[in-house]
Amino acid sequence: MPHIDNDVKLDFKDVLLRPKRSTLKSRSEVDLTRSFSFRNSKQTYTGVPIIAANMDTVGTFEMARVLCKFSLFTAVHKHYSLDQWQEFASQNPDCLEVNYICLDVANGYSEHFVEFVKDVRKRFPQHTIMAGNVVTGEMVEELILSGADIIKVGIGPGSVCTTRKKTGVGYPQLSAVMECADAAHGLKGHIISDGGCSCPGDVAKAFGAGADFVMLGGMLAGHSESGGELIERDGKKYKLFYGMSSEMAMKKYSGGVAEYRASEGKTVEVPFKGDVEHTIRDILGGIRSTCTYVGAAKLKELSRRTTFIRVTQQVNPIFSDVS
Repeated sequence: MPHIDNDVKLDFKDVLLRPKRSTLKSRSEVDLTRSFSFRNSKQTYTGVPIIAANMDTVGTFEMARVLCKFSLFTAVHKHYSLDQWQEFASQNPDCLEVNYICLDVANGYSEHFVEFVKDVRKRFPQHTIMAGNVVTGEMVEELILSGADIIKVGIGPGSVCTTRKKTGVGYPQLSAVMECADAAHGLKGHIISDGGCSCPGDVAKAFGAGADFVMLGGMLAGHSESGGELIERDGKKYKLFYGMSSEMAMKKYSGGVAEYRASEGKTVEVPFKGDVEHTIRDILGGIRSTCTYVGAAKLKELSRRTTFIRVTQQVNPIFSDVS
C-alpha cells in the first residue's frame, strides 16, 4: 500500500538561523578547523571540512592545489589516467590524502552496493571510506555497520542533477542532513551533506543541521581551476558544468546513454568566475560570520548553537534581476 509521510520535510531555502547572544568580538576569532576520529578506519582527520565534489568539472588537480592551501578537501574525479596521477603526486605531495576511498553511486540503497562496501572494507581495513548517496537514517546505519566511515547524504539536490525530475525520488536536503546526522552520530559515524548549497549561507545551514562535511559542486564550478570547456560569446566567458549522470558525461566516458537508462543530469553554462580562491574566501568568511551571529567560537559548536526558524522568504527580491 502506498503511504504518505505527513511530517514536513525542509530544504535550506525554508529556514534561517536565529541569532543568539555572543561573546565573540570578531569573526576572525572563529576556528573553522574540525578534528575527527573515524569509526571503522580508526584514522584521524584535521582540517576545514568542505569538499570539492568528485565531478570532472569540479574535482580537478588544479582545484586540489588551491583548496589544500586552505586545508579543504578535493574528491578528485575518477577519470584521470595513472600517468596523470603520478605526475600530480610527484609535483604536489602536500596535497595528497591517499588513505581515503570515495564510493559514489547515485542509489546507495542497493544491496549490491552494501556488499561492495563490505568488500572494500575487507580489502582496505585502514582506509577511511566515504560511501553514498542516501537520505534516510536506516541506510546511513547500514552503510556504517557495513564498514563505511563517512556517509554521503543527498538525492537530487544538486544544481545539475535531474534525478527528482526523471524519477520522482528525493528528500529535502536540510531534513535529510538532520535525520542522517542523528543516525550516524549515534554510531560514531560521520556524514557529508552533498548538494543543494547555492550560497555560503546554505553551507552554514548544512553545518548547523549536523553535517560533519559539506560537499560543493555548482558553487565551485566556472572557475579557472574548474574543468569544463571555456566558451566566449558576445564578449562574455562561460564554462560548461554538467552532472556526472548527464548525457554529456556519459558520451564522454561511456560512449553514450545506455538504452536501459535515462540521463539524470543536465549541462549548463556557468558565467566564468575567475580564480576559485576568491570564492573560497567568501564561503569561509560567511561561515565565520554565521558562527559570530549564533555565538559559536568553533565550527564544532555551530550545530549546538543552531535554532532554525521556518520562513517564507529568504531575501528581499526587489533587485534580484539586476546584475
